[in-house]
Amino acid sequence: MLKQPIKLFMDISNVNNHDENKIAFYQAAVKLIVDRWAIGKPLLETTGKPSGYYRLTKYLLEFILANEVLPTGVHAMPEGRDRFNNLEPSFPVDFDTITEGFDLRLYNGA
Repeated sequence: MLKQPIKLFMDISNVNNHDENKIAFYQAAVKLIVDRWAIGKPLLETTGKPSGYYRLTKYLLEFILANEVLPTGVHAMPEGRDRFNNLEPSFPVDFDTITEGFDLRLYNGA
């Protein structure tokens, strides 16, 4: 079942030192997971990344910071805007597939 985008109540641009440490731990994990998702997807000339790469990165980092667990199942990424303000559609991400075998505890200082 497709899960709708959730509103995450964390603005990572306004954090204290403790939260900055969490962000640093989790950013490496998020990059590995999103890079796994990106394998085989066509790259945009402007960024060298697939469409949705940065939306997924932001979504996943905010999800982990808010919940301290990886998402499961299929989530719909929110719509976005490209650098020309064109609408980019929502897209599904199967977190069970891209996080398979991944242990978040390795990235949270545990």
